[in-house]
Amino acid sequence: MDCREFRKKHVAFVDDFLPAVDMDAMHRHVRMCSRCSRHDTVVRRSLLIVRNLPTIEPSPDFMARLNARLREVGPAPRVDYVASRNHFPSLSLFAMVAAGIAAVGYITLHSTQYFRPEPQPQPAVVASVPEAAEAPIASAAFVASVPTGMPLWPGVLLAGEAPLSFTSLELHDTR
Repeated sequence: MDCREFRKKHVAFVDDFLPAVDMDAMHRHVRMCSRCSRHDTVVRRSLLIVRNLPTIEPSPDFMARLNARLREVGPAPRVDYVASRNHFPSLSLFAMVAAGIAAVGYITLHSTQYFRPEPQPQPAVVASVPEAAEAPIASAAFVASVPTGMPLWPGVLLAGEAPLSFTSLELHDTR
């Protein structure tokens, strides 16, 4: 048992509400740990002091004097704890809510324009014929994955290599 567990179970230990196994572990921990032993001693001594205090006996006419004082003060006014009228939202509250919604909308619209990148002028593009490169349409990984039954890899490889394959492919007229 560690000190944290001892402190967590200490109230039940003092009140003798723990199972016998836990009580035995608590007793062993108190004998081994001086810090928890001091804590246990302080708690038990303070409980002895509180339990040995004399009981307070009210005077015989206490209830009569209390009731007389309560009649003198009287009941609490009803207005203090019950609303006198129903509270309906006023026109000013409606105006404030509408202004708040309008302000949030305005800020939202302007913040989207603020963070939008400004269009940059693009340089002119000149089309040219790409160099003919000798690249196979199907790579070795593509061919190897087809008979193994992995349907994902052919699609991934084909999509990844498609722009390269189609740009390097020379199209011939077969008429």
